[in-house]
Amino acid sequence: MQDLTQLRFELQDFVATLTLDAPPVNALSRTLNDELTLALDRISEMPEVRAVVLTGAGHVFCAGADLKARASMTQGVGDLTRHLRRTRECFHAVRECAKPVVCAVNGAALGAGLALVASSDILLASEKASFGLPEVDVGLMGGGRHGMRLFSHSRLRRMMLTGMRVDAQELYRLGVIEACTAPDQLLPEALAIARSIASKSPVATRLAKHTLNVIEDMSLRDGYRYEQDMTAQISQSEDSKEAQRAFAEKRPPVFTGR
Repeated sequence: MQDLTQLRFELQDFVATLTLDAPPVNALSRTLNDELTLALDRISEMPEVRAVVLTGAGHVFCAGADLKARASMTQGVGDLTRHLRRTRECFHAVRECAKPVVCAVNGAALGAGLALVASSDILLASEKASFGLPEVDVGLMGGGRHGMRLFSHSRLRRMMLTGMRVDAQELYRLGVIEACTAPDQLLPEALAIARSIASKSPVATRLAKHTLNVIEDMSLRDGYRYEQDMTAQISQSEDSKEAQRAFAEKRPPVFTGR
């Protein structure tokens, strides 16, 4: 992906690493927003990618919306509506990416940054990381609904009403993240998880993520019925048949993504 300026793309062993790279704090500018959306949409259709690691360059994962740029982009009629649509679609691009997204949070994830994290599938954080919703201090709102996917009622409201940050050790204690690592171990651990995902059938992981997204807001009965329908669908794939053969023959499966 040669046309990216604030986002770095690397591909190795079926794992794409996307690094937010918009100094000094990786604020979600229009450029970064659009590049991340575009990259994830492309990745959804790239058979050579089976999993994604999302992280940030420098000491901050994402400090939230680019407030200076926001002011200049929302002066005309319809500007604010377009800006808000563009922003929310970026979060949906993470959640709806056909490939599982492992988020390696290297530093503060604030506001829109927290929404990016909450839209991902598996979360890890460095000891230097923290999550927060500081919009109350700048006369705005944002990220609360995404935060509800991570935090309890009381904690989320305290964060949103006071601007408090939650550090990585507390995030791990609360079960929000999978691991709280030393800074230099964050990316290796995230890549290890992503490679584990990439070693599975891409048909299975793609359909599993889609199913989890769909059933998240369903009742138990409807959600499990949907999951059963998807199980029946995946069982017809070549990868499913290969997995069953490999299990019976006691050998590693060789998946083709079909």
